[in-house]
Amino acid sequence: MPDNAPPIKGEMLPGVAAIAMYMLVVAIIGAFGALRGAFPAMIALPIATLVVVGVFGLLRMRRWGWALVTAGCLLLAFAYGWIARHGGMTRLWVMAGLDLCMFLYLIRTEVRERLR
Repeated sequence: MPDNAPPIKGEMLPGVAAIAMYMLVVAIIGAFGALRGAFPAMIALPIATLVVVGVFGLLRMRRWGWALVTAGCLLLAFAYGWIARHGGMTRLWVMAGLDLCMFLYLIRTEVRERLR
């Protein structure tokens, strides 16, 4: 596709697919962690549910799916940063940075123009 051609609505960028897979894995790990007692279930299960629903909407290139996954990326970035700072788990800064980069990718104009 030439660089000057308009974006095709509904056509998925490779980065969006990678973000969807990552967020699905994070949501599944969060749900299993909540069921095993590692995370507070009243917080982790609703967030994981919304992220999974958002991932399936994002894979269909729907605006509501994009909104849920974008909010989930930002929420997880802040949560990982807070846990890293106050919980002494410095390795979570990497996860916070990764989620923040995904949020910044999802709010790009090229990504938003392709949503239906």
